[in-house]
Amino acid sequence: MSSDPQRSADPEKVIASGTRTLVVGPYLTRIRPRPGEDIRINSRHPELRLDEAVGLAAAIDLHVAQSILVMIDKPTPATFLGSGKVEMLAQDIEDAEIDLVIMDTALSPVQQRNLERAFKAKVIDRTGLILEIFGRRARTKEGRLQVELAHLAYQKSRLVRSWTHLERQRGGFGFLGGPGETQIEADRRIIQDRMYRLEQDLDSVKRTRGLHRAGRARTPYPIVALVGYTNAGKSSLFNRLTQADVMAEDLLFATLDPTARVVKLPHGAPMILSDTVGFISDLPTQLVAAFRATLEDVIEADLVLHIRDMAHSDTEAQSEDVNAIMRDLGIDPDQHDRLIEVWNKIDQLGTDEKTNLANIALGRDHENTPHLTSALTGEGIEQLLQTIELKLSIKKEIYELLVPPDAGDLLAWLYREGEVLARLEQEDGSLQIQLRLPHEKAAHLSRRAPQARKLS
Repeated sequence: MSSDPQRSADPEKVIASGTRTLVVGPYLTRIRPRPGEDIRINSRHPELRLDEAVGLAAAIDLHVAQSILVMIDKPTPATFLGSGKVEMLAQDIEDAEIDLVIMDTALSPVQQRNLERAFKAKVIDRTGLILEIFGRRARTKEGRLQVELAHLAYQKSRLVRSWTHLERQRGGFGFLGGPGETQIEADRRIIQDRMYRLEQDLDSVKRTRGLHRAGRARTPYPIVALVGYTNAGKSSLFNRLTQADVMAEDLLFATLDPTARVVKLPHGAPMILSDTVGFISDLPTQLVAAFRATLEDVIEADLVLHIRDMAHSDTEAQSEDVNAIMRDLGIDPDQHDRLIEVWNKIDQLGTDEKTNLANIALGRDHENTPHLTSALTGEGIEQLLQTIELKLSIKKEIYELLVPPDAGDLLAWLYREGEVLARLEQEDGSLQIQLRLPHEKAAHLSRRAPQARKLS
């Protein structure tokens, strides 16, 4: 083990960096299912899917020694791959002294076990890899509870295993930790009991988050949630808009725990901006359920910003995946009064590409016009904030009133509860105010200032 104190302080990274890993992309040769086939066919380019799988492995510091694309006509029940391809890979694994094989697909427990026997190496599937990433990234109590719950649900059917690699006990979960108590020594009853306790703990955390949301509703500040494919630049945009310092790296799943900050809109009105976990294709079903509470801010948001990485060659397929997950959450991606598409990372595009994108955006319906931005350089950010303010103002009305010189409490209330659009001082010291106010505040305004006149 390295004597470097930085590395010694992070045993997960030390183990991962010393694990020679083979990433296998076992993808179907066709892009549509056959009649009667109950299987989801991924329409992405196989090379890009493999690149993403390598990126997922890199997100937890694994040493990817090789990556191999294996195209198949249909999965084999016993090993997913055909016998010939299994033998070929087994030889490559032996020659390259591979410790860990990542299969970028969902494997059944039987397939995983049979591949381990054939490869004489540890095998995990896409689900297990994403769960490990989430386990490494989650920082809040809720995030860690959700990840452990999802991991236990995944492991329930995989208890009888031959764990012969990376034999390090850590008492938690994750393939890098070796057997671990919940994977080898405990039975399904113990796991189920643990899951029950986790669910109770999560219910408690959800109630706390519910109280926080109720508190925000009483403010009331509108909530604007950021969603997007992992590594689309959500956290970078969040930092640009909030002047915060949330982890933002060129790394898949850099952000897992929800983060919220208050942001001032151009006319001074506050909003709550919420950063969320990045979405990804073939997200494990266990995590969709477990992280639903994390995405509650998205479900209840007044406005959703769909951040897209326009420099990525598979941006359209990524967008489709995000829209599919939003539909699962009950959000209609075609509901344009509630959603803004943000075409991010335009700083990585050439002049002609940027011009072409701008023309495509202008060709959309007015309510559906995307915003071209660069979270890195700040290009397009002011225009985006103006659009956010405009969309949030749809449910508000504009009033005009005269505030007497001695009505400081009324003036403070107007600034606190509304957006002051114009302020003109009169000769007698009174102020002519024009402001935008939420509909539910209209009755309060009538009681405080009967002279207020609605303009729209």
